[in-house]
Amino acid sequence: MVAVLNPFAYLATRWTPSPRTVRRAALAALLMSVAIVVTGGAVRLTGSGLGCDTWPKCTDDSLIATPAQGFHGAIEFGNRMLTYVLCAAVGWVILAARSAKPWRTVLTRLGWTQFVIVMANAVLGGITVMTGLNPYSVAGHFLLATALITVTTVTWQRTAEGDAAPRPRVPGPVRKLSWAMLASTFVLIAAGTVVTGSGPHAGDSSEIERMPFDWETTAHLHAIAAWLVCALAVAMWLVLRVVDAPADTRARARDLLIVLLAQGGIGYVQFFTELPEVLVGAHMLGSCLVWIAALRLALGLRERPAGRADVPAQDDPRLAAV
Repeated sequence: MVAVLNPFAYLATRWTPSPRTVRRAALAALLMSVAIVVTGGAVRLTGSGLGCDTWPKCTDDSLIATPAQGFHGAIEFGNRMLTYVLCAAVGWVILAARSAKPWRTVLTRLGWTQFVIVMANAVLGGITVMTGLNPYSVAGHFLLATALITVTTVTWQRTAEGDAAPRPRVPGPVRKLSWAMLASTFVLIAAGTVVTGSGPHAGDSSEIERMPFDWETTAHLHAIAAWLVCALAVAMWLVLRVVDAPADTRARARDLLIVLLAQGGIGYVQFFTELPEVLVGAHMLGSCLVWIAALRLALGLRERPAGRADVPAQDDPRLAAV
């Protein structure tokens, strides 16, 4: 009986990417997941959220932006096109992970998880347009983008590790502190979506529904959450020094503190300068960097030594059959 190959298995028989190629693919997906957040912010900050007033087409009669839609249509359509670049980066992860030898199925699963999140967020983006930039939908759109950043960060981390069971690098209480810090950081990011949903920069020049909360009150609560995260990050940095954690782990704690301080500075400046668009965009980028730094610190508290991969090499004919 002749084994039938699916396209991924067929490619794996003809291409063997190096571990460096797989890692570069994972990094490209991570960078694109951040880029799509920043360009999405540019859409909102330029008032181009309804530059394409329908979905998946840009207008009822055109798939692409038309001259009549002007600058705002070009910005919104450009952001939609960048989604295809993101899909290409995620596709590269899936193909590289599947073709690597030995085949590490955990990386393939992470790649397909990225793809599912991208597709779900594309649909939610369409719902956001069709509901006139509903602030709750906009908030969900951002949180799904944060979920994508989570998976791409984990994927990038796993490309540098083996498939053995994780081993702790620090005592248990330190790991619990890191989870508390990670949970607080997520609450901080979620609170930021409420600040955005109740404040200015709704995404379009027309009258857009806002969340029914006082903007300054939500901004103050957001700042309190930020101070809590900073306190936990300082505690992590001190504790890691006390327990003599590995140098690379202490470096990640330092990086998180630096990013948090920069993000906090931008946050306060934008609050007292009436939210200039450039600073709001920088704050969105900072939100992504804070989350990545917090994730990398938590992931750096354990290690997976390189060892036998979870699936044998592709030259086993049983793996090539559908």
